[in-house]
Amino acid sequence: MKAKQFLLAGLAGGIVNWLLGWLIYGIALKDVFPQPVESTSTMIYIFLGCLTYALFLSYIYNKWAQITTFMTGAKAGIVLGLLIGIYYNFFNLAMNSDVTTTMAIYDVISNIVMTAISGGIIGLVSGKLA
Repeated sequence: MKAKQFLLAGLAGGIVNWLLGWLIYGIALKDVFPQPVESTSTMIYIFLGCLTYALFLSYIYNKWAQITTFMTGAKAGIVLGLLIGIYYNFFNLAMNSDVTTTMAIYDVISNIVMTAISGGIIGLVSGKLA
């Protein structure tokens, strides 16, 4: 695995994931999910979370799966987004009384879409840098 390929693909995926989160949670589903307090530190933490998630995907794609196309990255992203979304939301439903089943379903679907698209970008960038 090339460090440059891993890092740049992860960075691209993180930026895309962050922008998709803003579109989905901040605009499309703003009436479904509580909105965070707008502050610089909040946005930094959200971006760092998106970046970490994308680096996780980039590591899997580059180290183990050798994913180098948008389509393959998106397909892997669908599976990973589904499983991680379900995992996260089962715990969220168990531990957070403010979360509803409807919110969890929307979140799983959103995670699938976001991970598919950012995973596709990670695969595409990895392929261009291979």
